[in-house]
Amino acid sequence: MRELVVIEGDGISHEVIPAAVRVLQSLLPDLTLHHRPAGWDYFNQVGRSIDAETVELARQCGAVLAGAANSPSYPVEGYHSPIVRLRRELGTHANIRPTSYLPVPTARPGIDLIVVRENTEDVYASPEELTTGGAMVAKHITTQASERIAHTAFMMAIQSQRRRVTVIHKANVLPQTDGLFRRVAFEVATQYGALEVDDLLVDTAAYWMVKDPTRFDVILTLNQYGDILSDMAAAWGGGLGFAPALNLGEGVALAEPVHGTAPDIAGQGLANPTAAILSAAMLLRYHWHLPELADRIERAIVETLEAKLFTADIVGPRSSLSTHAYTDEIIKRL
Repeated sequence: MRELVVIEGDGISHEVIPAAVRVLQSLLPDLTLHHRPAGWDYFNQVGRSIDAETVELARQCGAVLAGAANSPSYPVEGYHSPIVRLRRELGTHANIRPTSYLPVPTARPGIDLIVVRENTEDVYASPEELTTGGAMVAKHITTQASERIAHTAFMMAIQSQRRRVTVIHKANVLPQTDGLFRRVAFEVATQYGALEVDDLLVDTAAYWMVKDPTRFDVILTLNQYGDILSDMAAAWGGGLGFAPALNLGEGVALAEPVHGTAPDIAGQGLANPTAAILSAAMLLRYHWHLPELADRIERAIVETLEAKLFTADIVGPRSSLSTHAYTDEIIKRL
């Protein structure tokens, strides 16, 4: 029996996550769903962003589909991002962000890459501290986590019939931390002789991501760099409305579209659910090991877009389909 914890989050997540659930249920009618609240709105209601019971349920089920939650850009006592907490509690060490061409005017033909981002260390995983006249955060990189994410990236490259993995770092300035990551990645690479492995400094990688993203195949990188570069790549894939993600751990997976909550359009039926639906497809492919069903979803999305059936972020509200109607079109093509 397959079970899924569904967390809608805030804003447009109340529209795009149900759309993704509808698509999943059309292919897996026996899927057991557990709906749980979390996010900024929930925090304001009950004083916590996510319940401990929700985290434990996610651990037991092994699969989560979560929408974006609001996170204020200033400290709020007691508030912590529910997605970040789930990633840490579930031990999802790898954040997987694919970007491939879709037939929309905002996409770039030829792009087809995967960012494999270490998800447990780096500056994001360290607490910030106030200092006299400022603040600081530590950058923590370990051999164990670097080996683990390197194996994940190389195995994913082979399984998806990729030819090259590019290790991205800043070891020329950070030789102990980024240097360790780079060294471990190339040591692990010797176990995967069929793959071509190269490396780039992160600023050079950013330049190429803007100039010619088609040079990339699989990117292996640290937490902060992967966060930034995967969003840059998403611009070439049509925008954040088409950008899925999956956090993978040992026997657990957390799928999440990477866009925000878009409060300016929330509740109006204008949101693009493609990223959420593609994130659900990643659950099928990488967690439940049902690649044929993931392929069906991806083909249905391409066929819908080829028919020039778009949401408002692509053609504006006057010529677009609503979130619900667009999802209907995808389900028809399944």
